[in-house]
Amino acid sequence: MKAARQPLRDRDFYPEGYSDERDTTEVPDGVRLQKVLAQAGVASRRACEEMIGEGRVTVNGQIVRRFGAKVDPATQVIHVDGKRIPTAPDLVYYALNKPIGVVSTMDDPQGRPCLADYVEEPAPRLFHVGRLDTETEGLLLLTNDGELANRLTHPSYGVQKKYWAKVPGPIPRDLGRRLKQGIELEDGIARADGFTVVQEHGQQALVEVVLHEGRKHVVRRMLEVAGHRVIDLARIEFGPVKLGRTKPGTMRALSLKEVGELYAAVKL
Repeated sequence: MKAARQPLRDRDFYPEGYSDERDTTEVPDGVRLQKVLAQAGVASRRACEEMIGEGRVTVNGQIVRRFGAKVDPATQVIHVDGKRIPTAPDLVYYALNKPIGVVSTMDDPQGRPCLADYVEEPAPRLFHVGRLDTETEGLLLLTNDGELANRLTHPSYGVQKKYWAKVPGPIPRDLGRRLKQGIELEDGIARADGFTVVQEHGQQALVEVVLHEGRKHVVRRMLEVAGHRVIDLARIEFGPVKLGRTKPGTMRALSLKEVGELYAAVKL
């Protein structure tokens, strides 16, 4: 009995990595896609070519398989394996460990220490993503990507921030439940997304509070109303970005992975 004839496929005629689909993302005077990816730090140019051939790269939502495709990294949105890659050459992303006593502005009319004092080299105008009050230290994001900054601070995207607070002890067992159920403040109920007792020692304790809103002094106010005045407060995480070993008063560039995860967190 004669075997059923199998339909012909494109790959029976064309080498791997070729696509005869019309590419509507092509920019004739642009930069080769594999070069853009390599310069962004995705991988070597050869490895980026393989990613393109495997259909893992999209430009403006369209899969691009052609190795010679040219794109505009400043205006087109590029994803690899579903994660956006920051390719615009003028966009920068930093993490700063803000010390106590520094105001969360790029300029202070009163002459107090401010964020601009910690920008080590000339950079485009930077936005600080959210705020930390003067007496709170820890992680603050700085970028000139206005769209990302706006989304990260908008409550509808629910980007979580994690804080460590030193408070008087001992900590009652029901404190976490109370914070999660909601604490009545003068400007409305505030709820924590998570709560953990990190350490208790004598009459002091270190607690972890996770929440996604950004009202002024919200962590301090929640704990104070709950009966635990904050002695020291630090933000240690902002979404997927961790403070880690970044020393107070120092700034570091975010990694490609961190920026991609921030994009994903706000659906960019």
